[in-house]
Amino acid sequence: MGQIQEAFRRLPFSKPTVKIEPKGNVTLVNLPTYYEATWPRDNGLEPGEVSAPVKLLSWSVEFKVDSHSYTFHYGDGTSSGPVEDAGGGYPDGSVKHTYAKPIDAAAVSVDSRLTGQFRVNGGEWVDIDTIADLQDEPVTTLQVREAKARLYTN
Repeated sequence: MGQIQEAFRRLPFSKPTVKIEPKGNVTLVNLPTYYEATWPRDNGLEPGEVSAPVKLLSWSVEFKVDSHSYTFHYGDGTSSGPVEDAGGGYPDGSVKHTYAKPIDAAAVSVDSRLTGQFRVNGGEWVDIDTIADLQDEPVTTLQVREAKARLYTN
């Protein structure tokens, strides 16, 4: 079982980026900002996908990838995590944050942890009791601006 768990942690996983709303990677102080972990369409594995067979001794092992948790880092020293939900956009997204002060370049990222199932030689799927903790996920730069209202006389 140890070899199967180690093989899972060594799979070529994709790394999620953070989709931010409002769009354009600019938000305002005191405005709720919504976050979502999104997976690139590349050659790496992401939640919901099945790996190519891996040879372990004389067995052929496949892995089905699933998300375990996400920790969103907002670039102001705070984070969400960990949460099971990948988040979403306005108005129903479950991962949101309100900034208290302006920031020129907030480095926003998401740390993801994956788990899943495996099967040997095409057999039944079995839960794998391990976590792949992805490292070095991409950073999205967000500007947090402050809007000031003023009244003028004509």
